Amino acid sequence: MRAIPAFGVTALFALAALITLLASPSQAQTKYVEGTHYQPVANVTQTKDPKKIEILEIFWYGCQHCSQFQPLFSKWEKQQADDVLVDHSPAIWNKSMVVHAHIFYTAKALRLEKKIHKEIFDAMHIELKKLVEKNEVFDLFEKHGVSREQFDKVFDSFGVRSQVKQATARARSYGITGTPEVIVNGKYRVSGRMVPTQADVLKVVSYLIEKERAAISAQ
Repeated sequence: MRAIPAFGVTALFALAALITLLASPSQAQTKYVEGTHYQPVANVTQTKDPKKIEILEIFWYGCQHCSQFQPLFSKWEKQQADDVLVDHSPAIWNKSMVVHAHIFYTAKALRLEKKIHKEIFDAMHIELKKLVEKNEVFDLFEKHGVSREQFDKVFDSFGVRSQVKQATARARSYGITGTPEVIVNGKYRVSGRMVPTQADVLKVVSYLIEKERAAISAQ
């Protein structure tokens, strides 16, 4: 068998690399497209720490899709690097959602957010509770050692009411019309209505994190 000249081997490797690149569109072009897979927010907002990438989930405890998204998002959150800050913000556009927002910020004020977040979803979507009456809401907190006096003081506090108002303004500023949605670094919205599955939502969010990470590194 005749040997292939050295320059021929190099050419073959180059050709193979080109074929591989052409066969992988995701590597040859942008994988996700603005306006198709994600949207710029209505009003870009300043994040808490410009050196980090803020991920904000807009949710509602009464939303079935949010309930299904919660375990996926929680698992994804645990896999993120230290430069990613993850938080949640309740959507509010009716009276029951105001109560549910109070539940979230009460849990946060009592440092029970991580423990009780999934329990609240389960109470609404498995136990079919509406959670609009304070007595019913208190039952969830009592299981974690919160007294009625402590619960009432925090639930009706100025701090919680202020955070609820801020959440309302935040969702309006971002142009939120449904849940769940994820806001990436105060700039981009990712919705399940724009991609096939909830898992795809997180893939788009991860793509945007890399986009923002590159932008921060370039500064």
